[in-house]
Amino acid sequence: YTTDTKSGEENKKTVEALHRLAVDVKKIRRLKEWVLLQDVAYVKEVAGILQEMGADEAAVANIFEHCPEAILHTPAEINSQKALWQLVCQNEKQLIKLIEQFPESFFTTECHENQKANILFLQELGLKNNIITRFLTSAPSIFLNPVEKSKEVIETLQKKYLSLGGSEANMKIWMLKLLSQNPFILLNTSTAIQESLEFLQKNDFSDHEVLQLLSKLKGFIFQLTPSTMQESMLFSKNIFKCSDQELKQLVLECPALLYYSVPVLEERLEGLLKEGVSVAQIRETPAVLELTTQIVQYRIKKLAALGHDIKSGTLESLSGTKKDFEVSYGKIQSKEERPIFNPVAPTRIED
Repeated sequence: YTTDTKSGEENKKTVEALHRLAVDVKKIRRLKEWVLLQDVAYVKEVAGILQEMGADEAAVANIFEHCPEAILHTPAEINSQKALWQLVCQNEKQLIKLIEQFPESFFTTECHENQKANILFLQELGLKNNIITRFLTSAPSIFLNPVEKSKEVIETLQKKYLSLGGSEANMKIWMLKLLSQNPFILLNTSTAIQESLEFLQKNDFSDHEVLQLLSKLKGFIFQLTPSTMQESMLFSKNIFKCSDQELKQLVLECPALLYYSVPVLEERLEGLLKEGVSVAQIRETPAVLELTTQIVQYRIKKLAALGHDIKSGTLESLSGTKKDFEVSYGKIQSKEERPIFNPVAPTRIED
C-alpha cells in the first residue's frame, strides 16, 4: 500500500468506521496517520473476521490501535493468513490470543506461499507446533524466504555437524535444539556458516571444541564475521596477556569473548575495573563479562551490603544467571548471619 493519496486528506468512511468500533483514532494519527489517508480500507470486514474468531470489541479496538495497517488488508488476505496460522495453532481461541499479543506479526501477509512452505518444512523437521507459533510471533522474517533457502541452511548445518564428529543418532536433537534457541540461523547463507566454522578451525579449535562452542553460543556464531571474531580475540589476548592456547581455553570457558564486539567488551571491562576488580580476577572468572555493567554494579552493591568485598577472592559469586546469583547471595547471607558458636551445643566444663 502506498502512503501517498491524491487528496492527502483522511478517509472519512475509515475514520467513522473506526469510531463506531470505539477505536482511539488519535492514537492511530500519532502512530501511523498514513493508514487513515488511504482510499480503500476494510475496517468492518477485518473486524468481522476477528470477531468471528472470538475477539470482543475491546480486543478489536486494541488490535487496530497497535497495528492500524490491519485494516488495509483484504478479507481474502486475512482469511489466508488465518488458515496459515491454524496449521500450528490448537484452536481459534489460541489464535486470537496470539493476534492480540502480536498483531504486526499476524498482519505480515506478504510471501504467503513462502510462509506456508516454511511452516510445513519446520513441521517435517520435527519442530513442535508451539515452537513454530513462537517463531511466527517473534521471528516472522524467517518465513519470508523461499523454502529452498531454509532447506539449504539446514542441510549445511547437518553436514557440518557430522563432519565435526557429531553422531547421526544425535543430529536431529542437536539441530532442533539449535533452531529453537535461535531461529534466525535460517536467515544465514551457507557461505557464512562455512566461513565461521573455518575461522574457528584455523584458530586451532578442535572439531569437538567447535561443536561445544556452537551449542554454547546457540548458533549466534553464524551472525558474526571472521573479522569481528578475530578483533574480539585479539582484544582479549592483549588484555589478559595470554598465549594462543590460554586464550582458546578462556574462549571455551566464556564464549562471550568471541561473541561480543570490542566496544562491548571494553565497556564491560572498564565497568569492572572501576569497581576495584583486577584483570587477574576477571581472567580467573571470564564469564563475568557476559553480564552488562548495570547488572554487575547491582550485584556488587547487594553483596557489599552483606559486608562481602569482591575485591578479594574470586568473582564466582558475581557471575552466572539471575538464579545462580540468588543462590550465591543466599549462601553468603546465611554465612554472615550464622552465630560464631552453636548455642545449643553442650558447654564443656572442666572438673
